[in-house]
Amino acid sequence: MNREESTLDELKRLAESAGYTVVGEMEQTRRPDARYQIGAGKVEELSEMVKERGAVKVIFDNTLKTRQTYNLAKATRVEVIDRFQLILEIFTRRATTTEAQLQIQLATVRNELKHAKEKVKLAKGSEQPGFMGLGAYEADVYRDAIKRQVQTILKKLRKIREKRVLQRERRTELGFLTISLAGYTKAGKSSLFNALTAESVRVDKALFTTLSTTTRMVEFSNRRFLLTDTVGFIDRLPLSLIEAFHSTLEETIFSDLIVLLLDFSEPMEKIEKKYNICLETIDRLGASGIPTITALNKIDLLSEEERQQKLQFLKEKTKNPILISAKCQINFDVLRKEILRILENYVEAQFSVPLTCKTMPFISWLHEKTEVKKENYTNDSIEVVFGAPWELSEQVKRKVEDLNGKFTTTPK
Repeated sequence: MNREESTLDELKRLAESAGYTVVGEMEQTRRPDARYQIGAGKVEELSEMVKERGAVKVIFDNTLKTRQTYNLAKATRVEVIDRFQLILEIFTRRATTTEAQLQIQLATVRNELKHAKEKVKLAKGSEQPGFMGLGAYEADVYRDAIKRQVQTILKKLRKIREKRVLQRERRTELGFLTISLAGYTKAGKSSLFNALTAESVRVDKALFTTLSTTTRMVEFSNRRFLLTDTVGFIDRLPLSLIEAFHSTLEETIFSDLIVLLLDFSEPMEKIEKKYNICLETIDRLGASGIPTITALNKIDLLSEEERQQKLQFLKEKTKNPILISAKCQINFDVLRKEILRILENYVEAQFSVPLTCKTMPFISWLHEKTEVKKENYTNDSIEVVFGAPWELSEQVKRKVEDLNGKFTTTPK
């Protein structure tokens, strides 16, 4: 049912965040069974556990195929879901804004569309928990109904996104630099946001407290910035959820600086794993070129000796690491100074280069290293607007000149 204990622990916390009481756990290491995902013997054991403990639902950490879900529901006589469906349930519970609710609906109906044909086919044989009422449908009729739902939701989201784009353009016109708080869920982003802005964004022990962005003005050394609290990342966050939340998560893409939070009180291997998951998610969002500060949070839970040992290990592995405690507001002055150091040195520049065999490798490098804001292709050239620290912009300038291009820098 699972591959490693640490992942099973996270699944348990996800289930609790969805409002479930976990009454039993089971895991098996083997190649996935085509019929059940787990072996036939394990299915019997699972069915017995469900009966003995009065369980009403079974949650798998692995992704289940439609037929596997059906077969498992038939064997256990209760509804069976996988990790993706569990995360959708949590998101549905937590979504408070219209945009977040629409994004959840979009991910849900798209997932339903993917499995619609097989679900209707199986339900015609005999209805099982999770497949009730579908036997009355024809597969094509059911799929068409879901497709219409998708288009309706997309239309509503486009209107909200247009409004968000206008708000972002307005902020850019006013000259405000933006900072995004990002990180693994439960790393302490909302606590840090509250401490820096004197706000009261919801904070609790459950996963995925924040499902929509909140932006507020902050002031450091007479300089004003916009600070945004974003959705937490998690291991194996399905691509469809990233796509559904793109308009929310794109606040990270369009920021001038990312403060990436890690829970520094966790074991070293967990910190390293979660850091890599965050970097992968940021890369999938297209935000890997944005300057980053790694805020190692919850140092109030560690001794000075533990702090230094862990910091020594992470120094070379993380970007601009800083020890902080959002709860106790420790080292906030250090964090503010580092933010100012990076953003005061930040420039926006533009260039045009002729299209040659060397141009596209250079543009790929640019996307990886800087924040590309705009690019426009013509028949024989490409024009690009990007943002980067001054030293890196100078490096870009030299490369542009080597390609016989024209470069212009405008301080932000």
